[in-house]
Amino acid sequence: MARKDFDPDTVQPDGRPPARAVLFDPAKPGAWRGSVPGEALDGPVTVLAYGNDTPGEGPRLHVHPYDETFVVVAGRARFFVGDEVIEAGAGEVVLGPKGVPHRFENLGPGRLQTIDIHHSPRWIQTDLD
Repeated sequence: MARKDFDPDTVQPDGRPPARAVLFDPAKPGAWRGSVPGEALDGPVTVLAYGNDTPGEGPRLHVHPYDETFVVVAGRARFFVGDEVIEAGAGEVVLGPKGVPHRFENLGPGRLQTIDIHHSPRWIQTDLD
């Protein structure tokens, strides 16, 4: 499907060069496999890689002063976002709005792998438990 959402002639490059960074080493053990701050790429978002193989495990309850978008790459997760509970599987995306406490856990069976996009050039977080 062809798209034409805007006229390319109306957008001027801002002079930033393309950038590259390593998000994670696939051989590294552990749930938190890596992060790339937006500042390192001169970009507006920070990207984290998270994964674990144990049902029921996941990050603790926390909150950010900006939105966070979760992309489920593999497995299934249960997200607790404020008073809402959302189950999502590979290929689905969940939004954690700014200022709303959230956490998620692996539903199993098998590995949960997510890419977490923090809508900030820096990772800023307060753990609540």
